[in-house]
Amino acid sequence: MTAGEALVETTADLAFGLIIAASRLMGEAEAMLRAGRWSGLGFLDTFGRDVYGATLGLVGYGRIGRAVGRRAGGFAMEVLHHTRNPTGEPGWREDLDSMLEASDIVSVHVPLTDSTRGLIDGRRIGLIGSDGVLVNTARGAVVDEYALAQALERGELLAAGLDVYEHEPLLKPELLAAPRTVLLPHIGSATDRTRRALLARAAERVAEFLAAPRGGLQVGPSRPD
Repeated sequence: MTAGEALVETTADLAFGLIIAASRLMGEAEAMLRAGRWSGLGFLDTFGRDVYGATLGLVGYGRIGRAVGRRAGGFAMEVLHHTRNPTGEPGWREDLDSMLEASDIVSVHVPLTDSTRGLIDGRRIGLIGSDGVLVNTARGAVVDEYALAQALERGELLAAGLDVYEHEPLLKPELLAAPRTVLLPHIGSATDRTRRALLARAAERVAEFLAAPRGGLQVGPSRPD
């Protein structure tokens, strides 16, 4: 497995894990348990939403987005996706806003560019709705974190799961205090197999550089979309 392939699959695993954890309010439930506030089964305690059979909207449909979509098939989810250009595949939506409105759960998989910075702003978070879930494993600045925290506080969004942040490792206090969140410290590649693949590829690149003619190699980006 190449480093790129490892990043695709391991990031997709994490994204889908966040989809489940955020939708079922697992972070909030665990915090309640650890704080000694669990007094037995409460019918409306940590009242999340089902993932099975839900509609998943993918913002971006590169290798990672597609891998998340494949995982969604095992949960009988309807999978929609938005990209700037038609993919020719079922579920493509030209208009991002209408896709967000049609989605129960939204997962973000676009690179950070001038056009995607703040793409998921307060207005678009509102389109997902009060029973919707937002997951971001792409780049923190794609989502307006302050607007996200406000939506969660006001009950305008059910839950969120994040592994990336605009100014990591610093997090906005409002985001840390927001309810119904699962917040991870950018662990998308934190598995033994993935890190070994990354180290092996780095060693290969060093060897190629040392063996190359004067001037070395042109080193380009290695992170998949």
